[in-house]
Amino acid sequence: MESNSGEKMDYSAWSQENLIQRVTQLEAELKAQNRSLISTPPPVVKKSWKKPRNERVFDPSKYNTRLIALKLAYLGKRYNGFEHHSNQTTPLPTIEEELWKALNKARLIFPQGANPMSPGEVNWEGCEYSKCGRTDRGVSAFGQVIGIRVRSNRPLSKKKKGAVAEGAGEVEKGPAASEFNTLPRENAVEMASPALAPSRAKSEDLPSESLGLDGPDLEETLSFDPVGQEIPYPSLLNRLLPPDIRILAWCPAPPLDFSARFSCRERRYRYFFTQPAFVPTPNHLEHSSSSSPKVKDGWLDIAAMREAAKLFEGLHDFRNFCKIDAGKQISNFERRMFFADIEEVEDSTNGLGFVNGTEFVPSGSLEKVYPKIYTFTLHGSAFLWHQVRCMVSILFLVGQGLEKPSIVSELLDVEKNPRRPAYEMASDTPLVLWDCIFPREDDPERKDAMQWLHVGDGPAAGDAKYGTTGLMDDLWKVWRERKIDEMLAASLVDIVSRQGSRVEELEAGNGKKGSKSQKVFDGGNIPRLQGTYIPVMKKPMMDAVDVINEKYAVRKGFESAEDLKLQGFRRLGKSSAGETPLVEDADE
Repeated sequence: MESNSGEKMDYSAWSQENLIQRVTQLEAELKAQNRSLISTPPPVVKKSWKKPRNERVFDPSKYNTRLIALKLAYLGKRYNGFEHHSNQTTPLPTIEEELWKALNKARLIFPQGANPMSPGEVNWEGCEYSKCGRTDRGVSAFGQVIGIRVRSNRPLSKKKKGAVAEGAGEVEKGPAASEFNTLPRENAVEMASPALAPSRAKSEDLPSESLGLDGPDLEETLSFDPVGQEIPYPSLLNRLLPPDIRILAWCPAPPLDFSARFSCRERRYRYFFTQPAFVPTPNHLEHSSSSSPKVKDGWLDIAAMREAAKLFEGLHDFRNFCKIDAGKQISNFERRMFFADIEEVEDSTNGLGFVNGTEFVPSGSLEKVYPKIYTFTLHGSAFLWHQVRCMVSILFLVGQGLEKPSIVSELLDVEKNPRRPAYEMASDTPLVLWDCIFPREDDPERKDAMQWLHVGDGPAAGDAKYGTTGLMDDLWKVWRERKIDEMLAASLVDIVSRQGSRVEELEAGNGKKGSKSQKVFDGGNIPRLQGTYIPVMKKPMMDAVDVINEKYAVRKGFESAEDLKLQGFRRLGKSSAGETPLVEDADE
């Protein structure tokens, strides 16, 4: 088929198959020739006038450290709770993860082997870290407290520099392995307040008679201003944290025996809800029956809720108002509630005036200022897992007329009712850890003894609060975004409520499936439909506490719950019952 180069090809005798092959060959040769003629220009490299950044070797041993307390606030809707759990992947970040990244990036802590720009897994070892409350997913806090040892501007004592121990060789250059932590430095000086509980304080927590602060070597470190010359911790961290997590204050001198967890003697919660709780149905469109509650659909009986809330006050066993955490093997569920009430909160704008119409308000109501905002306000010594949300859930049932206030007393009577009924707990988002109180042990009024220095306090520090990029500026941005969303949603609801026929002209239909079901409010945006309501004490009962603990212990390979308490906690990598008081914790 092929002929010599330069000769004219005669295709007359070629078969169709050979002709197709020849055309395909010529097309491939032409494409290859075209590619060789097109030269690809070299990429243009932009000349940078910036000097390359050389990362300095950070030597933690050159810096002093100090123990401080931080008071922080966060909106919990975007987070998977406060506490980070090792080796557990969560769909949302935790508050602790964000704190960990910010503290490392600011180089306020020096965990061994961690890169400040990418610190990796949360590990508070060597930081003297403690936390007050462990809020669940979606729960917010406006007064959370942590204790942590951080880098300080206070100069190290000159005795430290160049000191060589007897029999030792040369001083090692760079950070020694033992110094790669945030622990107290040798011969260091730092502030502390008197112990909150001297009767329970360990001997090492109390000051010695001779402090040994004489000599010129300590002159520079003793003349240091522990506030004015110190790192502005809140402002620094607020620049690195997400906008919905803010440091509000810091305590330069925590008590000698301070622990954010065990020194806290009062935790305060607020659970927000609206009145009406959900959209009321016009009177002539309601599906009523003999079993319907006396309270109008959508509204709550605030007086009955107050009566029930007051029953929580005092020392009670709350095993029927919590979720049992078998991993802790808790057997003591007694907690003291100092205060419990339903309080009205002033709300300046709402835009939902239609609920004040005669067709929507309960009969006999004279007020025209709905919707209102209320909170269930609760102060207690400590709380069990999901305790507040279980308490609120029962109060909402009372408010809807589905249960009597006496249901609280029935559930608190654990001798008569040792097993918790399987009722649903309230929604998470409206709950806020409002404040954490650290009183002295001899103070009957439980006043906070922590010396908080809030953002903006101190000489020439006002810009940190009200200046550009200050704390209030940051919070305003967060508030305004949500406020605009609220105003737009309220305006839309108001417009739709006034469109079309008047309310009294609307006709009820046959009703879809579920329209006659009981609506049960749980704190969420819409009520749950439950068909025929089953009273709490007639619901299925969960296992008793000792049964739950026993099943957990056997599942973990122990003979019994008692065997787990005796030797199992060490085997599971937890504290033994004798080392850590497992019941004194805020697990809400």
